[in-house]
Parts: sequence; structure tokens; C-alpha cells
Amino acid sequence: MKEANEFKILIADDEPDILEFVSYNLVKEGYQVSTAKNGAEAIEMAKKIKPHLILLDIMMPGLDGVEVCRELRAHPDFKNTIIAFLTARSEDYSQIVGFEVGGDDYITKPIRPRVLTSRISALLRRYSNAPAEGADKDIIKISDLIIDKTKVLVFKDGTEIVLAKKEFELLFLLASKPGKVFTREEIFKVIWGNDVIVGNRTIDVHIRKIREKVGEDYIKTIKGIGYKFEI
Repeated sequence: MKEANEFKILIADDEPDILEFVSYNLVKEGYQVSTAKNGAEAIEMAKKIKPHLILLDIMMPGLDGVEVCRELRAHPDFKNTIIAFLTARSEDYSQIVGFEVGGDDYITKPIRPRVLTSRISALLRRYSNAPAEGADKDIIKISDLIIDKTKVLVFKDGTEIVLAKKEFELLFLLASKPGKVFTREEIFKVIWGNDVIVGNRTIDVHIRKIREKVGEDYIKTIKGIGYKFEI
């Protein structure tokens, strides 16, 4: 077992075997883990312990994961809490709905321990990469990248990368929340606004150009949903 860390994780699933399996693997990594057997209990527990990350099963009886996520996102205390869904591979529609109500990612069942811990670690890096209070929130430093919003500059390994305005805005948006999946609708709204009509391929073209300039490894395509920045 690894040394305990400060991250608190809440797992909500109506299957005892899943709760035990996921809890065991996350506790082994040193996380502080709490569990809930249904949606109502998950909401109550979340308000009590204020977890950094919540894992929600999509198909829980009563309040399902989507409804729990929607209710938590409506509460100011959970605006920045990372919420990921546990889903079966056949639940593509539920995954899309989950992102629309504010979910950050999803992990498919059956769950492999190494994939689980890797995804959780990647999601929680968002806290590590968040600017300290009083720090310049217009500058993102991740790995070998520096993204300066004020000066509209990107540096990789100390070398300046020249991006077009929309390319820069899109990169900054994705990098501002590593691990979060941004839906295509979110990206259109933030980068182009509701009043601007652009083609369906616009985002894809901009992503391709960013990858050509910055590298292929940073931005991951989530098929049928959108994109996320990975470290």
C-alpha cells in the first residue's frame, strides 16, 4: 500500500463487488476512499465529506449517475469537483448524456486495475496543475508546455510555438482542465459563441493543426463526444 495522500474519492455503485474491487485498488494507491450504495446516499455522502473526485455508476436504481451528477453540479460546493462515470461498454448514449450534465470522464466496465488507477491519477493531476491562490491564472505550465494567455504565447521545451488565435484559444481551454472531456458543443460555445455558424469539421481542423505544431500526445479524441487534454 502506498503512503496516504490528501485526495478523497467517493465511489457510488449498487453492485457490492464493484464497490469492493474499486475501493481496494484505490486504497492500495493511498487514496482516502468512501462508498455509497445508491444515488441518494452518494449525494448525502458527497455533501458530508467534500471529495476531490466522485466515481458514479451510470445505471443505479432510483437516482442514477446522471441525475446525481446534475444535482451535485447545481450546488456551488461541487462546481469544480471531478466527476467520472462507471459505464458498461454498451451505454454510449448514457455517456454522452453524462458529459452534458457536467461529467468529466468515464471508465468502462469491466474495469482493469491498472487502467482505473491510471485514469484516476490523470484526473487528479488537475488539482496539482491548478494555479496556487494568488498565482497568475492566465499562465498554464504542464510538463514541457507553457501557455501564456495574456501574451498569447506557447512554448514547448523553451521554443516558441506559433498558433493562430482560435488554435490558441482551443488549446488553452483544453489545457485549463487536464483530464476533463470537453464536448463539441462546449467547445463551440466557448471558442466560437452561439451566434457564429461554423462547419462541423471546424473543431477537427483546428485540433489537427494544434497537434501538428505542439505534438500528437497532448490532445485525445473521445469518439462521438469531444476532446480532452492528457498529461
